[in-house]
Amino acid sequence: MPHMFGNVTIVGDGAMGSVCAMLLCAKGFRVTMWGYDVDQLAEIALRRQNVRFLPGHDLPDKLNFEADDRQACEHADAVISAVPCQYMRDVWRRLKPHLPAGAPVVSVTKGIEQDTLLRPTQILADVLGRRARCAVLSGPTIAEEIARGLPATATAAGAPALARQIQQMFNSDRFRVYTNTDLVGVELCGAVKNVIAIAAGILDGIGAGDNAKAALLTRGLAEIRRLGMAVGARDKTFAGLSGLGDLVTTCISPLGRNRTFGERVGRGMTPKDALAATPGVVEGVPTCRGVLELARKHEVEMPIAEAVHSVIFGHKSVRDAIHDLMVRRLKAE
Repeated sequence: MPHMFGNVTIVGDGAMGSVCAMLLCAKGFRVTMWGYDVDQLAEIALRRQNVRFLPGHDLPDKLNFEADDRQACEHADAVISAVPCQYMRDVWRRLKPHLPAGAPVVSVTKGIEQDTLLRPTQILADVLGRRARCAVLSGPTIAEEIARGLPATATAAGAPALARQIQQMFNSDRFRVYTNTDLVGVELCGAVKNVIAIAAGILDGIGAGDNAKAALLTRGLAEIRRLGMAVGARDKTFAGLSGLGDLVTTCISPLGRNRTFGERVGRGMTPKDALAATPGVVEGVPTCRGVLELARKHEVEMPIAEAVHSVIFGHKSVRDAIHDLMVRRLKAE
């Protein structure tokens, strides 16, 4: 077992928090899971299974559960932040007094905070203080596949030494971890790909075909890259696991919430009804607003994201949104 971290606390009891618990328990860490909803956490502890978010997969016997804020955090050598983006600020304001000084916080959250346009590690730094040690673990990581033990990869992004520690912490023969120092690019890719995945689901819902899906992924990646470069990301990141890799997985997997939400909209459900029918948080919906505000702030053109926003929030029909994309002014690729 890596010696730098012995006790790890996972903040968040959703699907990704659960698979992080599985991975880390298998590596021999002493893992404690904390959840905002005391009753939900107690049910997971009783069943030893996350029935709501990751049904059919038993959680490790040695995984501990702790609803008390201080008890959950005070002995942590490292903390995994697995809270949906729009809830992060409130959760971390609550937990801040109990976080040991110097304990790194590794975010596995993908999104942009609506009001502030901040990425997850920026939210953490804002709440915990600028000197907080924050990093990211991101990539094509569909939780249900990881829980089944299928091979997967991810990127640990942050300061070089911390990124290497996270790499050693999570890496196994079924979960290969690479490092990257481009924290901005890795987080931005993780956020915007959820918006593109909603568009991919809409195409699936209307039966638009594989040509349209390929075009969407290609032009969607171009949008992600344009915005990323404008906010300081590195070009190489967009062709990596957290860029192209995560985008492909999210847009094709039947297990992804964002794609599934989009498919329901494509089949004729209202966005409100599609949200209600999709378990868990559909992160691409609130992120869509933040992405477009960020794009306007930096004068970046994002027609696919605009089209998704117009369908979800502007009451434009799917047919009209696709038509408007197809008849845009012709230009070079």
